[in-house]
Amino acid sequence: MGYAGGVADTAIFDVDGTLIDTNYHHAVAWFRAFRRFGITRPLWRIHRAIGMGGDQLVPAVAGQEAQDRHGEALEDAWREEFDRLIDEVQPFEGARELLAEVKDRGFKLVLASSGKKPHVEQYLDLIGGRELADAWTTSEDADHSKPEPDLVRNALARVDGATGVMVGDSTWDCVAAGKLDVPTIAVRTGGFSVEELTEAGAIRVFDSLVELRDHLDETPLARPATA
Repeated sequence: MGYAGGVADTAIFDVDGTLIDTNYHHAVAWFRAFRRFGITRPLWRIHRAIGMGGDQLVPAVAGQEAQDRHGEALEDAWREEFDRLIDEVQPFEGARELLAEVKDRGFKLVLASSGKKPHVEQYLDLIGGRELADAWTTSEDADHSKPEPDLVRNALARVDGATGVMVGDSTWDCVAAGKLDVPTIAVRTGGFSVEELTEAGAIRVFDSLVELRDHLDETPLARPATA
C-alpha cells in the first residue's frame, strides 16, 4: 500500500532517543544534576520532559524559580553527569539501515539534534552519520530549543528543503514540527506512549526503527517529492 498523503523532499531525523538510545541516560543525568542543588523530582516526571532543551526542561520539571536561580549551573551539572554516561549509549537496532534506505530513496537527509556538539559528534560516529547525512545540527544552531520549532526550521534550511517530514521519539518533536506544519512520524524508542505521541500530532507511530523501515511505503517517506 502506498502513502496517499502529501510528499516531502527532506527527511529530518531527531537523534537523541530516536536513533540513539539516550533518553533514560538523560533522565538519570538530570536527576543527579537537580540533586546537587537539593532538588528532588521523580524520574518519571523528568523523563516526560526529555526532548525539551535544558532551558525549557528545568522550569517544566522544577519550576521557574529553579531556572532563575540555577538554570545555567544546572545545565552544566547535567552535562557533567551525562558525560559520565555517554560511553554507555548505543544506536537503536536498524538505525543506520533506516537512514541508508531513506537516503537511497532520494530524500535529502538531515540529522536534527539539539544536543551539545561533542555529544552529537559521538552519535554521528556511532551510526556513520557523516557519510550518510546531507547535514546535521546541534544546540548551537537554534536560538530556542524544542518545543519551539527553530531546530526543524534550521534543518530544512541546511539543505534548502522545500518540504520536510520529521522522524522523532518525543511529544516535543511532534509539537515543534507541527508548528511548521511538518508531519511527524514517531517511534516509541524514547519511552512515550502511542496515545501521547498521537495527541501531540504524530501521524503514525511505530514501535521501533525496524518496524518503521518495514512500513516506509505507508508513510511520507515512501518517495521524495522530486521522484
